Amino acid sequence: MMADSTAAAGKPQVEKDSRSAEADRESSPSEDGEASSSPSPDALLSLRGIGKHFGPVTALDGVNLDIPAGKVTAVVGDNGAGKSTLIKVIAGIHEADHGQVFWNGKPVHIRTPHDATDLGIATVYQDLALCDNLDIVANMFLGAETNRFGVLKEMPMELRAYETLSDLSVTTIRSIRQPVGSLSGGQRQAVAVARAVMGDAKLVIMDEPTAALGVSQTAMVVDLIQRLSRNGIAVIVISHNLVDVFAVADRIAVVYLGRLVASGPASDFDRQSVVEIMTTGSASAHENGGADTAGAS
Repeated sequence: MMADSTAAAGKPQVEKDSRSAEADRESSPSEDGEASSSPSPDALLSLRGIGKHFGPVTALDGVNLDIPAGKVTAVVGDNGAGKSTLIKVIAGIHEADHGQVFWNGKPVHIRTPHDATDLGIATVYQDLALCDNLDIVANMFLGAETNRFGVLKEMPMELRAYETLSDLSVTTIRSIRQPVGSLSGGQRQAVAVARAVMGDAKLVIMDEPTAALGVSQTAMVVDLIQRLSRNGIAVIVISHNLVDVFAVADRIAVVYLGRLVASGPASDFDRQSVVEIMTTGSASAHENGGADTAGAS
């Protein structure tokens, strides 16, 4: 009887049911299924079978990805590959339609940006979301000002802002009271990152951090990313610039038409193989196994 009803539904329904069944298996951590349904023991964040649809459009399809603590993971792909949707699912902007998210090996639900923030996930978007007319301290505490009886506690905020920037070795800023509009592109990126890590972030997502930056400013941002990693903070970098990717990444994940088609240590890739995978979706240039690619094709 079940076979008849399946046959009557037609081939598209069979494929849909198959995907739904796979998602159900991967979203249930209590079942002993394939290895891909279990989080990596070394990962701070594990994604298993993540899918996201916008009407008839499949933005993400069965993405399995591990983000180790204290490592830089570069997510690359062509325009429309699904990179932005992936980071927005992690950041809580979009809720995944199916799949499971693990944080330190425990299943979690990220439905809103507040959920992501509570876990220790901070996102620095390409526009940085800084107010040019405000100074550095005001930007770093924007929406989270400390006050007593309605009066801002300026000195404690200044001290914390200064200490955070010092921890990141940001030494090119003259004064933490200068307007953000007077800063260079690299300095602005540093302020945005400092604001993110000031909230005790364990994972920082950076969307095109070196876009439209000059050589010296790019070098400053690259050093900033490496310092985050040395401080034990996991970093996800979304970038089209493969020179910058290979300069900072410990791991590379390639997304193609919503699917994770290859991932692994950066040393296992070269620029030519990454470009080939980005443009064809074929991982023949990079033979990769393990949980990262299981179920991703």
